Amino acid sequence: MTEPRPRRAARPREEVLAVAMAAIAEHGLAKLTMAGLGKQLGMSAGHLLYYFGSKDQLLLSTLRWSEEQLGERRRAVLAGAGLTAWARFEAYADLYLADGPGDPRWILWVEVWGRSPASAEIRQGQLAIEAPWQADLAALIEDGVARGEFRAGDAEERAVQLRAVLDGFSVPVAIGLPGVARDGSLAQVRAVAAAVLGGPEQ
Repeated sequence: MTEPRPRRAARPREEVLAVAMAAIAEHGLAKLTMAGLGKQLGMSAGHLLYYFGSKDQLLLSTLRWSEEQLGERRRAVLAGAGLTAWARFEAYADLYLADGPGDPRWILWVEVWGRSPASAEIRQGQLAIEAPWQADLAALIEDGVARGEFRAGDAEERAVQLRAVLDGFSVPVAIGLPGVARDGSLAQVRAVAAAVLGGPEQ
């Protein structure tokens, strides 16, 4: 009687999400198959579907995992003792803006935005993932106003405006649009932020 083959241990969730993030960034979600991803991980497509349900859920789970990691860094820089509100905004903007062409995190965002019009599930997931960025920036602006570093104004509204600016500058950087450089984009963000907040560049 042959002994039963030992079961292969399940891959840690973080490993699955890291491989999925790299695959989506390289090939796009449309070309990603659960079978192909499972082959990279030594797992079956059925096993992946059991955990994620669909490619949309896999996309949201991967983006949520990526943003949770970055969220730890964001909270650390925003809590920086002795830093001015403007210095903390600059650190926030530096974390937010795409790192460069093919930035995996931003490729995930582009995929999410592209699928949002056809999926209420994606839209709700997107809003939930964006919420901490909005809340942290609004709190930073309120603190800057209280310290007299930023001029008075609606913090939530200005946070929405500045995040829209950051989104708008990030996408060309992430997709590698010719003539677009990260340093120049970050300088443009600072200039707009100074006009919106009344920062030191005015």
